[in-house]
Amino acid sequence: MIDPVELAGFVLSLAMVFCNIQQIHWGWPLAIASSALYGIVFWNSQLYGEASLQVMFILTSLWGWRLWLKGKQTAPGPNLDAPAPLMISKLLPSEQKKAAFAALLTWPALTYFLYSFTGSHVAAWDALVTTLSLLAQFLLAKKKIENWWVWLVVNVLTVGLMLFKSLWLTAILYLIFAVLSYVGLKAWQKQHVR
Repeated sequence: MIDPVELAGFVLSLAMVFCNIQQIHWGWPLAIASSALYGIVFWNSQLYGEASLQVMFILTSLWGWRLWLKGKQTAPGPNLDAPAPLMISKLLPSEQKKAAFAALLTWPALTYFLYSFTGSHVAAWDALVTTLSLLAQFLLAKKKIENWWVWLVVNVLTVGLMLFKSLWLTAILYLIFAVLSYVGLKAWQKQHVR
């Protein structure tokens, strides 16, 4: 039997990714709603890293929504009093190194936390997905193309994690997310101004 909370989160999550691919700012409030629902689903499944991640998704979604609505580019816009609209861009090599370094520090720290303070049987796996998801969410909020690559890795890893935890509908959702990550990557690459 399908959990109605999981089903609602599933539907809202698909709508959210569609909005993200199309750069429609309404994807952010959909992310907030779906994260709240999946927080409940993951907590009940003892995926504490994933459940905690949903709280972070809610907070970063509020931030991302603001960025997408207000714009915050490093270069000033045509009107010097207003920020330039946020455009799709790529990470600089120095930004790539910082992102990789942050992920390499966060993963073992989060793994240690989950092993020490929760009853998780998949702490390292859960911590890796959580770490990469935070990175991907940050990159998405900044409209960096690389967010789609990170989401692709996250989604593939999460399919396995959800199957292991017998969350079949959510495993299907993350399989769809993996395909949509590739679709999003290609769509954003076409729209990227070099």
